[in-house]
Amino acid sequence: MINTAEYGNTSWELSVQVDQRDGDEGMRFKLRVKGDLHIGGLMLKLVEKIKAPQDWSDHALWWEQRSCWLLKTHWTLDKYGVQADADLRYTPQHKPLCLQLPNMKMVKLTVSYSAVVFKTVVKICRALSESELSLLKPPDNPPKKKKKMKKDKNPALEDILDMDIFNGSSGRTGSPLYSKTMVPTYDPENGTPASATSLWFGDNPLTSSQPNLPPVELAKMYQQLSMVDKAIINAADVIDRWLDSSRSLMEQGIGEHDRLQLRFKYHCFFDLNPKYDAVRITQLYEQARWSILLEEINCTEEEMLMFASLQYHICKMTISTEPLDFSNELEIDEVEAALSNLEVTLGGKTDRILEDITDVPKLADSLKLFRPKRLALRSYKEYWFVFKDTTISYYKNKETASGEPIEQLHLRGCEVVPDVNVTDKKFGIKLLLPVADGMNEVYIRCDNETQYAKWKATIYPTLASKGQTMAYSSYSSEVKNIQSFLQMKSLAPPPPPPPWSDLDAMEMNAECFVSPRYTKRYKTKQLTARILEAHQNIASLSLNEAKMRFIRAWQSLAEFGIKYYIVRFQGSKKDELMGISYNRLIRIDMSTGLPVTTWRFANMKQWNVNWEIRQVAIEFDQNVSIVVHEYIGGYIFLSTRSKDQNETLDEELFHKLTGGQE
Repeated sequence: MINTAEYGNTSWELSVQVDQRDGDEGMRFKLRVKGDLHIGGLMLKLVEKIKAPQDWSDHALWWEQRSCWLLKTHWTLDKYGVQADADLRYTPQHKPLCLQLPNMKMVKLTVSYSAVVFKTVVKICRALSESELSLLKPPDNPPKKKKKMKKDKNPALEDILDMDIFNGSSGRTGSPLYSKTMVPTYDPENGTPASATSLWFGDNPLTSSQPNLPPVELAKMYQQLSMVDKAIINAADVIDRWLDSSRSLMEQGIGEHDRLQLRFKYHCFFDLNPKYDAVRITQLYEQARWSILLEEINCTEEEMLMFASLQYHICKMTISTEPLDFSNELEIDEVEAALSNLEVTLGGKTDRILEDITDVPKLADSLKLFRPKRLALRSYKEYWFVFKDTTISYYKNKETASGEPIEQLHLRGCEVVPDVNVTDKKFGIKLLLPVADGMNEVYIRCDNETQYAKWKATIYPTLASKGQTMAYSSYSSEVKNIQSFLQMKSLAPPPPPPPWSDLDAMEMNAECFVSPRYTKRYKTKQLTARILEAHQNIASLSLNEAKMRFIRAWQSLAEFGIKYYIVRFQGSKKDELMGISYNRLIRIDMSTGLPVTTWRFANMKQWNVNWEIRQVAIEFDQNVSIVVHEYIGGYIFLSTRSKDQNETLDEELFHKLTGGQE
């Protein structure tokens, strides 16, 4: 019983449930409070009433009905709108979360449930030596699983790696556990690697690839999808599965010990280095492997066999690879290594640097050209091509090259699409040149692999680096990379006796390495023979090199990184497809699947979101209205990063770009 005076002072009873860290269900306490009591004062009164000797510094108040944290301790109950019917919980902000990585490995990590997901993911990535990952919910309804259904099929998921124990941390994903300045350290007496060195430079469970699924399981997961099907799935994933980066985990219904998936949402991978990024390379390889096997991205039969041979090689290397031996690394002179790296970066011997700076190189050769026209057959005509600075000029023949060219193709801001079939000796380059109403197509045909590699290496860096010339330092290495990639795609003639003496160590089940569509087309013996033929070209690669080759080949596919959405343009009466990539928007005819217009982000002037009518207005050289925005903002944010390892991510800019804020 309380007296009348107490009733008249506008105080009231507030019920608060207190969660303990030891896993108890918690106790409920009732406090008499006033509306002008601030949140900090409420927590102080609560701790005094609990009388439990423990550290309460990580606890905060959670409002169940509103699904929000009361983190502004200087705000009053009235300002938050808390009244007597409010159901509050005094609960730890950091809780365990189970995460499924792209390689299907399950890890448990203590993360913040009160910080916005952007900050939580940044700390998760630091703890895992990862970057560019995003969180999404696993599919709820197994019969409706299409694109992502593979993620929960592996029975090994119950084998959960506790990262808090693995890292020896106190349970919070705070400071980075690994950086690119880390060097191996060793015991001074016996020369064995220290524990941190073993984890990050040696046997790390996060760098291991998972075994392939049996063909029967793979066939159950596979569904052949059209562009429209992919667009429907992408739209559903954005709404229902990808977590909102501007809200906390608990605000989005994620509870303690819940399971989420970590995936690469934005296909824009920054500064991959095989020496330091073994974890990141493995996870990228695994996500790429699944996208190939389930045909989430289309590829030719020739490319599928190349990917299959790389998978087979990686499986063999994973089984046979010995633990890394660090005993010889101390013999390497760090100064010599640094000088060698500097020489590679500068592009060769230092006595040629001045010559390279003063000389602007050019490339000239006889190539064939074709410009698509309506109702016209594809007929190539031979011209003399000259590439200099960032421009291709072509002439009638070599003798007229000193005069005016027939046309100049300015490559700044354009994009290149390989048009190659090694088996048919077809080596083409498709150029998309920016114009006022979209992109103009130009096809260039080379005579052989060597010619193609030189011109492809010349053109591609111009696009990627926004205007570099042939004087860039890694031109020669880029030519070699393209030639080795073409060699991987070519099938070597079968040797007289197959030298596969080590096949007993790993049974060759060809159906595990290709999409189920190809298992219906070919018999097992045929697939095995073709995979082993393709494997001849990459048999000498190391494990990390093979994974990097797989990732680069995945990135070179025409549909790499493109997310499709069904949209309606302003003034149009029918739905169309919009493809969003890391560098461009593609307007696609829904009936034919052919691109109509392409706009590059580099030519974007401004864009804004109107949430009331669910439109995005983008200004290039014309106004375009579509209904997607998050991928555009995400890719623009990723393009602003620098190579500075100490760079702090601009959270405010990220939320502005992905949330369509002013």
